Order: sequence, then C-alpha cells, then structure tokens
Amino acid sequence: MIFENISFESRDAVAVLTLKRPESLNSFNDAMHAEVRHAMGQVWEDPSIRCLLLTGTGRGFCAGQDLSDRTVAPDSDAPDLGASVRDNYNPLIRSITELEKPVVCAVNGVAAGAGANIALACDIVLAARSASFIQGFSKIGLVPDSGGTWTLPRLVGRARAMGMTMLSGRITAEQAEHWGLIWQMVEDDELMDQATALATHLSTQPTLGLGLTKKAINASAVNELRQQLELESDYQRTAGHSGDYREGVAAFMEKRSPEFKGS
Repeated sequence: MIFENISFESRDAVAVLTLKRPESLNSFNDAMHAEVRHAMGQVWEDPSIRCLLLTGTGRGFCAGQDLSDRTVAPDSDAPDLGASVRDNYNPLIRSITELEKPVVCAVNGVAAGAGANIALACDIVLAARSASFIQGFSKIGLVPDSGGTWTLPRLVGRARAMGMTMLSGRITAEQAEHWGLIWQMVEDDELMDQATALATHLSTQPTLGLGLTKKAINASAVNELRQQLELESDYQRTAGHSGDYREGVAAFMEKRSPEFKGS
C-alpha cells in the first residue's frame, strides 16, 4: 500500500507510525483508517518489530473523526455512527491493546475525541508540554467512543472521567501527568528524542514477558483476585520457559548486559 495519510517505517526493531494529515489536525477519514489498519497488520505480523511508536505531525496528535468526511445536513439521512465505530475505531483500539508488544505514544499536540482515546489506549504515553487532551464528544451530542468510557475511569477514577466527558474541557499535559492519565510530560523539543529512546529501549527488553504483562494488566480490569492470581501463575509458567528468562538470569549471574530476543 502507498501511504498518503500516514508514514510508516521500521528502524531496527521499532516501527514508527505517524499520522500525517496536519491540515485537519490528523483527523481520521476512511483513507487514513485503511492505511493505519494496513500498517498495524504489519506490526502484528512482523516478528522483527518489537515495539511500536505512534505519533502525529503538525500542531495536533489527532482530532478524532474528520467531520467534513460525513454529510450531516438537516435534510439528509443520518450517518450510521455505530457502524463507523464498530468497523474502524473498535478494531484499532483492539489492535493496540491486544498487541503483545509495547506501544509508546508521543502526543505532540492536541488529542481530541477519538484521538485522545487512541492515545490513551497505548501502553506508555508521553506528551509534549503544549499538548492537551479533550474528549469533545458532548459538544456535538455524542458519546465517548474508542474505549473512552472504559479507559478513563480506570486511569483517573469515575469523578474525573465524568467531568472530562460531560464538560469536554481541555486537560493540559501537565494536568494529565498529575492525574495519572499519562506516563510523563516532556518539553516540546525533547518529545520525539525521548519517545524514540524509550521505544528503542523497550525493543531491546524481554518483549515476550512485556506482552504477557500487558495482557495480565488488561485482564485485571475484569478479573477477581482469585482469577488474576491463576492468570499470573499461567503467564509466569510461560515466561519461565522463555529464552529471555534464561538469558536474563545468565546475564545477572555473569554481571553483563542481557541480550533479549523476545522469545
């Protein structure tokens, strides 16, 4: 596929997916959805890719859905937004959260609507000081999607999730870090260097174990403690049979840096 709305490249073991519709704050249209879907397929299928870095270009990370890509006139039939969410945004969120590889998001500017929730679905989120998070759905009479109603209360609690979604106010990067909405705020001119360094570091780590950790933490949202303890036992058994575990122990005993393979 020829990419026109994103860029996608692999550097060593890190895939970098950049949203590139800066004139519309990288909002999604059907073409961008198709390109992102194709790129995510490559991330899933290529074992040499051990970490994904997601970011945007220009003033925004992503403003969610491009409203100009739909017809919402008084005398026209209403678009089926449920189908759009089910066919486009839901698969993307699942692709990010179910990927058994680390996903780093570098939020370079405003992240609004679905764009905010796509960012927050990633595993580790860095945001530039000038970045901000806006739910925005209530301003046009809609319901938060792209996992927002699931992710937000788990990140910041019910009270803040209700305020964010019902008031649709702007949450600064500094506030987002303070609330635990993101991992870290960094200075604008340091964002990509720090995000790239973080993604590169993660790609050299025991990514099989990191993938299992991600699955376990995601499962904890619905599991009771007894179920989670059993899940941890199962995943620890799998990790304990990995080459990464043997390499990690050997490197510790030999007082050297480990060379993990993600297997």
